[in-house]
Order: sequence, then C-alpha cells, then structure tokens
Amino acid sequence: MKAEDVSRIKKEIRERIWRILEEKGVARFPKPIRGRIPNFWGSEAAAARLVRHPVFKKARVVFVCPDSPQRPVREAALRFGKVLVMATPRLKSGFLVLDPREIPPSLYRRASTIRGAFELGRVVEVPPFKIDIKVAGSVAVSPEGGRVGKGGGYSDLEYAILRELDLIDETTPVVTTVHDLQVVEWVPMTKHDMPVDYIFTPSREIETHTKYPKPPGLLWDELDPEKVREIPLLRRLAKERGVKVW
Repeated sequence: MKAEDVSRIKKEIRERIWRILEEKGVARFPKPIRGRIPNFWGSEAAAARLVRHPVFKKARVVFVCPDSPQRPVREAALRFGKVLVMATPRLKSGFLVLDPREIPPSLYRRASTIRGAFELGRVVEVPPFKIDIKVAGSVAVSPEGGRVGKGGGYSDLEYAILRELDLIDETTPVVTTVHDLQVVEWVPMTKHDMPVDYIFTPSREIETHTKYPKPPGLLWDELDPEKVREIPLLRRLAKERGVKVW
C-alpha cells in the first residue's frame, strides 16, 4: 500500500473516531478531542483492567504516555510502587522519571499530571534503567494490534528511541487503554508504526498476538528532518551514529 494511501486511511479513521466519541457522549475534558488522544468516560475502568493484569503487576518500571486518558494508569503505577517514566511534550526536554519513594503518597495524583510530573519528578535526557512495559495513548486500535495515534508520530518515535537505546526490546509489552468505541476492524501499518500487544477497554481486554513487527530502532531515512533538528536527543544520536541531518 502506498504511503499516501496509508496516511489517508489513518486520517479517515481518526476523524471517524473523534466524531463518534462526541456523538455518543463519551468524550471527556480536555475538549475539543479532535487533534488529541481523546479522553473518555470509563478511562478509570480501562486503567483498572490494565492494573489487574499480570503484564502490569510484574513490571517494575512503567513507561506511560502523558495523555489525559492514561492519567489513572500513571497514578496507579506510583501507588503500586513502580517507577514511572514519561516523555516530555514533543520530547523537547527528554524524559521525566518519577520514583514513588521520593514522592509523598498524598501527591501521587498530582504527580500523575503533566504539570505535577515536572514539579515532583526529574527531567533526564535518557531514562537510567530498562522499561518493563510501555503504555501508549491511541485514537484507534484493531484486535490485530494496529494502532492510530493523533498524527504527530511521537509515540512511535518514543518507542524507536527507547529501542535504539536498548531500554526496551521486542519482548517488552506495548499496551493501550481506550474506549470500546475506539476498537476498529483494521488499521494500516507501516514499518515505523508501533503495534500494541494488549488493549484494555472499560469492558474487556484483548491480547492481540500481533503479527506486525515492532520497529527495531530509529529508521533514519524515514525520520522528519525537522524533528531531528528540534529534539536534542535525536540530534545527539544522529551525531553519534554518523547520520547526516538534512
């Protein structure tokens, strides 16, 4: 499938999901949800399903996206004594690390917000330890593990960077929490797209047994040169690997 066809189909899926969530009354602050990883009523229930699952229970270091519907997952990670790692917005400042042993329990909820994470966590260029599970935000997912984000490509980029740094590998579970309405029949995938292994909704869990390969690291020939120039860590990695930034 041509790249332009994949891009068009993904855009159609996003627009359809954003519209359906609004029409069904399950969209939640912040609004408008268009252009975002949509927050939804039931995000706490979806998070609870994830938290009860062995894939989360056995993790010691949890990487969670900074999007609104995954805030309950971030809070749960801290409450269950797990080190929480987040990407800073657009990866401009690298990553945030939050150790629950360094944060008063009364502030865990605040620490699970973006503003609170900056206040109570520490900013690092590279996380200092391996990641046991990656929790991604999604606009839509398929039972086969296909995923559509909001269109910026940052979740895929985070995965590729972590893989490049050997902080995750092929076996590291990638999971997402979504509303049931965000599960679609099919999502086109490319070699730089990150598939998901588990999907958690308010009513069910899906183990995808995905056949889509996970990106092995940074695919330099497909990276937006502007992103390379704007993200300090990418610039450093490009220099170290002798990659010309166009």
